[in-house]
Amino acid sequence: MIRILTADDHVLFRRGLTRMLADVKSFKVVAEADDGETAVEICRETSPNVVLMDLAMPGIGGLEATRRIVRMGKAIRVVMLTACREQPYPSQALKSGACGYVTKSSDAGQLITAVRRAYAGQRFVSADVAQELALRSFEETAHCPFDLLSSREMQITLMVINCQRVQDISSHLHLSPKTVNSYRYRIFDKLSVSSDVELALLAVKHGMIPAPSPLTMSAPAQENRAQHSLPF
Repeated sequence: MIRILTADDHVLFRRGLTRMLADVKSFKVVAEADDGETAVEICRETSPNVVLMDLAMPGIGGLEATRRIVRMGKAIRVVMLTACREQPYPSQALKSGACGYVTKSSDAGQLITAVRRAYAGQRFVSADVAQELALRSFEETAHCPFDLLSSREMQITLMVINCQRVQDISSHLHLSPKTVNSYRYRIFDKLSVSSDVELALLAVKHGMIPAPSPLTMSAPAQENRAQHSLPF
């Protein structure tokens, strides 16, 4: 029996996923989590075999949660199950210790295969992501600047463009505010930007976050958005 933890902050998706997995022979969903911190705590207490982890969740998010779970040394396998198919997300997830990457647009068969491969200690990437990775390897112009970041730098980048303050990032990642700021400036240097706003705009340019529609925002809202960066 493969014991599975599903971690996703969208309740309807998570519950539907749990029901689908329950119909698969030899699969058993033992717990659900709606954020990265909860997923880590459940893994610490119950040691599931496989975690299906969303990438973009409140708090520490899927990348940092994956890092912490892998570091437990309990042979818990993490498969990213996310809507994000573009780079740098797949490569960053694998850097963080995930052994699989499946997009939410994949069919159930690919997800089932990913879980079974993960349980066997093997890697699996869904077909749409695998194709993009293969194509990118032949395109010199396809370089994404975010590929330069370490997994920790990428985690902090995601939190910054998700409008989390330095103090909040410090608390979630158990780092001092000074250390968080050191990472921020290192990220700025690697990406040749000088502020959180420029970082967010670069993320929009490379498809990491959607650009807000000006038609749906009032002038004060647009000004506030520009001052704090764009939401994830």
